[in-house]
Amino acid sequence: MNDTTTFEFSPLVQGYWRLGDWGMSRKELLEFIQAHVDLGITTVDHAAVYGAYTCEAIFGEALALDPALRDQLQIVTKFGIHIPSERFADCRLPHYDTDSETIVASVEESLRALGNDHVDLLLLHRPDPLMDAGEVAAAFDALHDAGKVLNFGVSNFTPRQFDLLQSAVNQPLITNQVEINPLNDAVLWDGTLDQAQQLGLRPMAWSCLAGGRLFDANDEAGARLWNELDAIGKELGGATPDLVAYAWALRLPARPVPIIGSGNIARVKAATGALSLELTREQWFRILAAGQGRNIP
Repeated sequence: MNDTTTFEFSPLVQGYWRLGDWGMSRKELLEFIQAHVDLGITTVDHAAVYGAYTCEAIFGEALALDPALRDQLQIVTKFGIHIPSERFADCRLPHYDTDSETIVASVEESLRALGNDHVDLLLLHRPDPLMDAGEVAAAFDALHDAGKVLNFGVSNFTPRQFDLLQSAVNQPLITNQVEINPLNDAVLWDGTLDQAQQLGLRPMAWSCLAGGRLFDANDEAGARLWNELDAIGKELGGATPDLVAYAWALRLPARPVPIIGSGNIARVKAATGALSLELTREQWFRILAAGQGRNIP
């Protein structure tokens, strides 16, 4: 990998996908941001589409109460998904748009919403079947040259899609944000994490708790996995199942960076406990087997 970037993730990432549901005042949100920064969680994950294009602005309004806090953050945001909304009044159905002018316009809107002059890392949110890699490269060049985006990456890309885009853009793609959990093991086998390890890039891991399925007693696979995580947590001295799930992702040699989705600072603080858990190989494979409902071949 081209290693000219100096970007570094914090050990965990604070996700803001559900920010609009947290019901925080701007002052309360600022206190939450400061609290997770104090825990060493300084990378924050956004996307233009989150909250139907409202979450970036909520975050920006809170940050405006203490602008100096921005210097302690690495802001990640994503572009490329259009849904029917006030922003896209003419949009009739969800679709992707990765044309050069659209990318630049999306980033400009994100910067206005965040109240910032740059983002530290910009990700293409989903693979677009109509993506012209040259169009994306032109947008990336313009944004980088203007100092509006410092680093670039992708989200939910296959290795071949990653290679295509990297072949066209001048900047190194420094991450691939993908789903990593024992109920959805696709990236373990399709080359995504192998590519990350080969290139020396750290993937961002979303949905480490399987979208809440771990907590649903009516979900057969989720309940089966929860029981195994709970058993291993007891073996590790009383770690909770969610911490063991984060530790399972952290055990991967590609060194994924888990995204924490909670707006409860106590749960965020608790999640940092996963950083000190060490799973044996057999414990790791027990969790995989529980998630998949079968042992490896």
